[in-house]
Amino acid sequence: MNKDSMISECLDSIRHNGKKGLITFITAGDPNMRDTVEIALGMAEAGADIIELGIPFSDPLADGPVIQQASQRALGSGTTMARIFEGVKEIRKTCSKPLVLMGYYNPIYKYGIRRFAADAFQAGINGLIVPDLPHEESGPLQDAARETGIDLIPLVAPTTTGLRMEKIAADARGFVYCVSVTGVTGARQEINEDLETFTGMVRRHTDLPLAVGFGIAGPEQAARTALHCDAVVVGSAIVSIIAESGKASASGPEVEKLVRLIRSALDQH
Repeated sequence: MNKDSMISECLDSIRHNGKKGLITFITAGDPNMRDTVEIALGMAEAGADIIELGIPFSDPLADGPVIQQASQRALGSGTTMARIFEGVKEIRKTCSKPLVLMGYYNPIYKYGIRRFAADAFQAGINGLIVPDLPHEESGPLQDAARETGIDLIPLVAPTTTGLRMEKIAADARGFVYCVSVTGVTGARQEINEDLETFTGMVRRHTDLPLAVGFGIAGPEQAARTALHCDAVVVGSAIVSIIAESGKASASGPEVEKLVRLIRSALDQH
């Protein structure tokens, strides 16, 4: 395990206290970066343990309609990598919780792998998730992230073979993101995969914390999912609130309300 990881330490501390972690996702720049900063700080205050910011991209293959549309709104508002880093710096002024960027490889590659890792670390980023980067091709980004101290967090799915999972786990840092469904992101009424078997298989290959995401819609579902992992990731349900409400002045309180409800449900189970 990476003992220098702020993310691992955060989730290990929660696990040690018999609790479950809450990771919340929003798309950076949706509806604009100023509101992103305000909403992120509100989520941290409401009980999120780790804040995940999505880097908007024109072709987000792993995402369902809700986050695809959020990416389009963010790009339409003029969101760039540089502006995201400035927003992260603003969040960092008052938030000490781990911050993770989730984005596709193309914008990172175009920005420059080493430059990206250095600028992300300088802004205050602790972790990075790249859903379309196969483990076999992740070496350059792994090296750049490791040099700066950023955790490159892998994703594994129910379809990941044991042999491949072993290789992925060997390089994993921060936590292992367990994709709960075979498909794209999006809130679902039910997650039908056998999470107990799936996460049990992942645990055979790593002692890092396990987080389950893709499809968690609300408090009760989060609590049921958390029985089989160390943390849950909630994204589309939050992004939907932002889409419906628009500005942070309207969506912020509603997002915080949902985060508090999920936090309470996790703490009661």
